[in-house]
Amino acid sequence: MRTPTGNDVSAVPPGGGSPTTSATASASASATASVGERRCALLALSLGVFCIQLDAFGLSLALARIGRDLDAGGSGPQWVISAYLLSTGTLMLGAGRLGDLFGRRRLLVTGLVLFGAASLVCALAATLPLLVGARVAQGAGAAMIMPVGLSLLTNVYPGDLRGRATGWALGIGGMATACGPFIGGALTDAASWRAVFWLNVPLAVLGAVCASRTAESYDAGASRTVDWRGLLTVTAALAALGVLIDRGPALPRPALCGGALIVTGLLVLFVRQERAAPRPLVRLTLFRNGPYVALTLAGAAANTATVIFLLVVPLTLQGRWALPVASAGLAFLAPALAMAVAGPLVGRVPTRAAVPLMAACLGAGALGLGSLPVASSLTAYLATAAGCGAALGIANALTLIATQAVVAPERAGEASGVTKTALTIAAGLGVGLTGALTDRGHGVNTGAAHDAVLRSTAVGCGGASLLMGAWWGLAVWRAGAGGGAGPGARPGPRPEADARPERHAGSGP
Repeated sequence: MRTPTGNDVSAVPPGGGSPTTSATASASASATASVGERRCALLALSLGVFCIQLDAFGLSLALARIGRDLDAGGSGPQWVISAYLLSTGTLMLGAGRLGDLFGRRRLLVTGLVLFGAASLVCALAATLPLLVGARVAQGAGAAMIMPVGLSLLTNVYPGDLRGRATGWALGIGGMATACGPFIGGALTDAASWRAVFWLNVPLAVLGAVCASRTAESYDAGASRTVDWRGLLTVTAALAALGVLIDRGPALPRPALCGGALIVTGLLVLFVRQERAAPRPLVRLTLFRNGPYVALTLAGAAANTATVIFLLVVPLTLQGRWALPVASAGLAFLAPALAMAVAGPLVGRVPTRAAVPLMAACLGAGALGLGSLPVASSLTAYLATAAGCGAALGIANALTLIATQAVVAPERAGEASGVTKTALTIAAGLGVGLTGALTDRGHGVNTGAAHDAVLRSTAVGCGGASLLMGAWWGLAVWRAGAGGGAGPGARPGPRPEADARPERHAGSGP
């Protein structure tokens, strides 16, 4: 049934409506949302993800031009990227749960509007401090769009369509991820780096209009009380961690050790706060969900490898294979498309197959990354890169789709916020590992350094694949010995800290 305002019964405003359980509310959300509303939610998230990923990767080749245009030298222009990634990674965790509490549609619209407005300021910025400040605001908007948009799709689509819808949104975003550097470079050469930001404005406006026309949903069984202490503590911890990841190599050892102690102390305070809070921002029982934790950690490894792949392979095409920028962009289309089509394909993967498929993709990614440095021809290099891109694309899409499938829909924003925070931190690690290579350009030893980074990443990916496979095999053996379900299955309800049952709901198609 609908309320007079057009919201589904899960969207009971704070203080209004009859009490209902979270599970009933979430089921009602997907049952009452019309086909048009679902499509609007899908289009809104797709546009938002495209803009977010484009702005994360589309300015790497434009930093020198930005420095010249804004009269900023040294490491100043690097903050154009760093400020955006730090802001996004810091705020995602809190934004996901706030969407559960106060309305996923509402926060998605707010995030798209903020992102579009900040993009307009970026396009008009006359000084580097103003541009960096606007990038922080962009990151705040992105932090709302991703986790809230994913949880909105989880709640407005029924279980048999949920994974496919999320896969399409991630596939569209994957196009911007893979092609972002060359889109940004082409726009910068043809017009200006400001064109990247101008492109965001109409897309964000269209996304906000679509989001406003979809069904609203809340975690109707939860109190609207916000765990502000937990929110502030974890935000401060993530901000400090982000700065350490981004600027750690340039910091003196005492400052680096002090920063690590600050991050550790804040995280300890956060855990203590969540244990004591009657309505925590993040229920610590989420981390007892084995499939969720395994998929999130494996996804973080895959995301780190993906970022390194996206930064190093285009540079190698221009360096080792001596391709001009435009030709390198054209050649990279095969790996880019292979990565982009992964999302829609993963949407059809059954939830029970998520963990072994993730292990297989990490293994395939490791094999591809390790084979790239020894490719004997450009054709072999591009074919290997395409296979590697497909494996990493599947792993990244699988992380976001499968983690939503093994948590209760009413807490989807909370789970999505935690997962996206882990992936963003992993992306920051990837940028940090390759940032020096990007700045050095095509020096004498750059090719050897690129190959070394790819080999090291392959070793890390392979290790993650082995750990994932071992965990899955052990879980299957234990389930067989005890007569239970394997990893990824939906267990029975069990008591939670807030006296509401949690279930691993929403199995994939």
